[in-house]
Amino acid sequence: MSRAFTKEQDDAPIDIAERPISPHRNLVTPEGLKQIESEIATLQEQLHKANDEEDRETIARVARDLRYWTARRETAEVSVPDADSDVVRFGMTVTIENEDGKAQTWKIVGEDEADAAHGKISHVSPMAVALFGKGVGDIITVNDKEWEITAIG
Repeated sequence: MSRAFTKEQDDAPIDIAERPISPHRNLVTPEGLKQIESEIATLQEQLHKANDEEDRETIARVARDLRYWTARRETAEVSVPDADSDVVRFGMTVTIENEDGKAQTWKIVGEDEADAAHGKISHVSPMAVALFGKGVGDIITVNDKEWEITAIG
């Protein structure tokens, strides 16, 4: 009989690939650390519930995510910028303007915190890398577009 018509064993392992961990330093803002810790707490609750229900697929997925977030917590480096800095650093909010007068404001955060739709970019993004160490009035070029730094906070 073809294996396609045989019943899978209930104890067969579920193969869920690990979440890749970035090779970059795991810089986080204080808010980012809270997000990681909240994610871990939520996943621990989900794992407990899935174990109670003996939901093997959920257990595998949640356990994988819990391993990822635990590793991220273990390597997290909280970084708070010096409030008196006159150059762009991790954790700062930067406003830039292009030659057409279009302004954009970004907060430079950790990779797991990044959310461009909400104005947060990863510290390893091309824009953040171009901004680091620059001050108000400096010009940066990203993707063949020039931007002037108009504010740092």
